[in-house]
Amino acid sequence: MDLSATPSKSKLRSSPAKPIAASTKPQMDLCTPSKPTPRRKSKSATSPAPVSPATPSTIRRSRRLLETPTKAAPEVPVKATPTPATRGKRAAPSPKTPAQREPKRQRRLPRKRAYYRKVVYDGGEFEVGDDVYVKRREDAESDAEDPEAEECRVCFRAGGGVMVECDACLGGFHLRCVRPPLRRVPEGDWACPYCEAERAGKAVERPRPPEGKRIVRTAKEKLLSSDLWAARIESLWREPDGTFRAKVRWYIIPEETAAGRQPHNLRRELYRTNDLGDIEMETILRHCSVMCPKDFRDANDGGDDVFYCEYEYDIHWHNFKRLADIDDEPEIKEDPSDEPYNAGNDYNSDTDEDSEYDEEEEPKSCFSARRNQSHELAANSRKGRTYGLQKIGIRKIPEHVRCHQKTELEKAKATLLLATLPKSLPCRDKEMEEISTFVKDAICNDQCLGRCLYIHGVPGTGKTMSVLAVMRRLRSELDSGTLKPYCFIEINGLKLASPENIYKVIYEQLSGHRVGWKKALHYLTEHFSGVSKIGKQAKQPIILLIDELDLLLTRNQSVLYNILDWPTKPNSNLVVIGIANTMDLPEKLLPRISSRMGIQRLCFGPYNFRQLQEIITSRLKGIDAFEEQAIEFASRKVAAMSGDARRALEICRRAAEFADYRIKQSQQSGQISANKGDGVVCMGDIEAAIQEVFQAPHIQVMKNCPKFGKVILVAMVHELYKSGLGEVTFDKLATTVLSWCHVNRELLPGCDTLMKICCKLGESKVILCEEGSKHKLQKLQLNYPSDDVTFALKESPDLPWLSKYL
Repeated sequence: MDLSATPSKSKLRSSPAKPIAASTKPQMDLCTPSKPTPRRKSKSATSPAPVSPATPSTIRRSRRLLETPTKAAPEVPVKATPTPATRGKRAAPSPKTPAQREPKRQRRLPRKRAYYRKVVYDGGEFEVGDDVYVKRREDAESDAEDPEAEECRVCFRAGGGVMVECDACLGGFHLRCVRPPLRRVPEGDWACPYCEAERAGKAVERPRPPEGKRIVRTAKEKLLSSDLWAARIESLWREPDGTFRAKVRWYIIPEETAAGRQPHNLRRELYRTNDLGDIEMETILRHCSVMCPKDFRDANDGGDDVFYCEYEYDIHWHNFKRLADIDDEPEIKEDPSDEPYNAGNDYNSDTDEDSEYDEEEEPKSCFSARRNQSHELAANSRKGRTYGLQKIGIRKIPEHVRCHQKTELEKAKATLLLATLPKSLPCRDKEMEEISTFVKDAICNDQCLGRCLYIHGVPGTGKTMSVLAVMRRLRSELDSGTLKPYCFIEINGLKLASPENIYKVIYEQLSGHRVGWKKALHYLTEHFSGVSKIGKQAKQPIILLIDELDLLLTRNQSVLYNILDWPTKPNSNLVVIGIANTMDLPEKLLPRISSRMGIQRLCFGPYNFRQLQEIITSRLKGIDAFEEQAIEFASRKVAAMSGDARRALEICRRAAEFADYRIKQSQQSGQISANKGDGVVCMGDIEAAIQEVFQAPHIQVMKNCPKFGKVILVAMVHELYKSGLGEVTFDKLATTVLSWCHVNRELLPGCDTLMKICCKLGESKVILCEEGSKHKLQKLQLNYPSDDVTFALKESPDLPWLSKYL
């Protein structure tokens, strides 16, 4: 905003505050930042009329009024005053002559407000949703001083090279002026040598400007020192008298809240409030930028007018609410006919059509702008909607929530999450190469028949992740033009309500339409048989990935038969990749299905401790948060149990949480030790995580259950690995238990005894029982991973022979 273009005669309003009617000159109260609306002086009959600001529009209007010839005032007929005698009687309406009738256009009524999306005012372009600086003090000469570039705090010169900002004092420094000089802008947080010395408790004297030179503060410094306001424009309009006003939502600095500035607050942090105010456009200086945490983190070179805002502050209840948790208000649909308005144009609205409206017409747009809604926005309601207790807010923001720079342990916890996709998948290069060779051969060969690959292995060995990594690599080759186009479809059996729904999913992926599973089966059969093709990419090869293939088993196994029969059709161009945990699943299928599955299989064995150690180390690359012995101990412990990489990552993440909690407790108590193990995850944290994971309450229930209860749990794990199905019927389970007891010379229990034990385990939620009456065909399922059963019962003292079945 060009301040030199502002007329010298225009007197700016005071800082935003509510209008107060007073005959004397109002004084600005800087202690009340929560009422930022402009004050107005009351008009007195004896005092002279105040001089209106000489804006360009008012100057042009006054010039036009002076040049307009004065019209004679029309004669107003005098109406007779009714006497007491005739007051009770209604006089008959007398007919008006044509000279007495006044046309409708001569009734001068106030004009309506005109709302705009964008206004060009005083050389600046302002739009709804912009963040701006607003003047806070009346007749403040320092507000007009706005340097274009910040000066260095050492040489006191602007420009002349790259400058770096101190995160503590927000001062700018040339790279060559810092001692020692910097070659490049440092990454992360950086503090100048003066702030570092002050933190260390040393007496330091900062450089002073040369004689005769005065330091000019920037708008950022004025805002953080409570000399300016920051606001967000909510609406813009033109008043009937030609002045432009705006409704804004105010920002405040942490010092102006009830909690004050907290240690974890950033220097550039602002809070958005629920306080709205109407201000004149003359009080707006220029634009600034208030960003969310994600945008603020990426705005490394965004300039000096960039601020951070994560929370909303309620000025009435003094609560904080995270902006990401607040429900977005429904957006107001903009009128496409609205066009940006330039306030510098002549304000020619002397025509009768622009200056009047019907008496019956009510201006709807003025209602929302005239009312000050700052007192109507409660802490837990908005537009009639009530938030839950979690949306009311908190009195003080916890420090652990607002740590702007993550520690090494916090980075380790984030990268060890199972949902975090690693950059590379180690220890599976050989398997990934086989998958890639299989897919490329199938794509390049147009006349391939019966292309099916079956991948099996214990849980947590990277089967699905390896296939997806190969497909991402092939997609990059496809984009570069070195591979033939293909269509990839991924289906997880756990997401299907029934096995037959796989037809619907495949058909929807190919055609984009939804039909019933019977129609989808019919269309897919015709497509792969060559009768009629589906979709625009009908001639491209199709790669179908089915995870949890064993969940598609039905009584007659028709679903698996149809899927594995399609690749055998001529010109089907279908490649099926099935993934399951059961190794001998093809042998358990009908001969007509196992023959179509083919002989191409790929086994993913469990990880050994070296592979697990490499997986954890690759994820923690560049993060010094773990001791090498701690990673090796966790890897050996998991490898001895199951070799599940997911369990190893879970243990390490939980150990990082223990170490982080221990460090924060020591910092709060003031007992900070210099030992190396205090800042990283040590053996004790890994041991505590293992005890928590493997010594959970359900583990204790398994260890203390009756003898036949242990046999039932081991039998369920054995059937899980044998069939690959999570569910097993009670009849089949009882047969396995009786055979084991007979072989190992144990007492044979009755079916009623086994049924009662299963009911007890179901009551403790160790196993899940099918709803319904108790019968032999009732389905049972483990409620916890099989690793927990293996850990709890592998070294059972009363039943040592159970270990050979685990």
